[in-house]
Amino acid sequence: MIESSADENEVLTPLKALISTDLVLASGSAARAALLTGSGLPFTVQAAEIDERVLKEAGRAAGDTPGTVALRLAAAKALDVSGRHADPDAVITGADQMLSCEGVWFDKPGSHSEARDQLMFLRGRTHYLHSAVVLCRGESVFWQHVSTCALTMRAFSDTFTDMYFALDGGACLSCVGAYRVEGPGVHLFERIEGDYSAILGLPMLPLLQALRAHGILAG
Repeated sequence: MIESSADENEVLTPLKALISTDLVLASGSAARAALLTGSGLPFTVQAAEIDERVLKEAGRAAGDTPGTVALRLAAAKALDVSGRHADPDAVITGADQMLSCEGVWFDKPGSHSEARDQLMFLRGRTHYLHSAVVLCRGESVFWQHVSTCALTMRAFSDTFTDMYFALDGGACLSCVGAYRVEGPGVHLFERIEGDYSAILGLPMLPLLQALRAHGILAG
């Protein structure tokens, strides 16, 4: 676990009085942390240390759906952090996404060349983001959810693609599909259907409902 100060790592708000235990986000994703921060929930961040590619390859070999694999990845992240966290009663939330299009699964691009190839494949097509989130305590996952969103890219030109990469500045290399809907990537789309927070990587409404249903969050 990377140590950081309270100012860097913890969000202190009036909602702290409404949550019954420590909430830990098992992800280094800035977008997921921003969603939790925006909700006002107090939480800490501890990034998981798992080999995602191994789990994805195992899921593909087993014939699992992208949503099932996303749930497995989210659970693996949460359980990894739970096993290393100092407080055994802390509630850990793990999240992950899978992007699929016409039977093809996508990973984060490893280079600008791969990013361009991904965009060229997705251009003019509808793809699906399967966003999973789980809650665990100790060695047990006690809640899980997956949201699937449909995103249709417009038939943008090759010239626009060059402009997009210049505008993005390389940030898209950290994102599956080579885009950030919350950034310049929004220009790539013709239609988006689904929960915006799920598209960003953390389905907030189901998560908040689960925290209330399990007595972790009052109200």
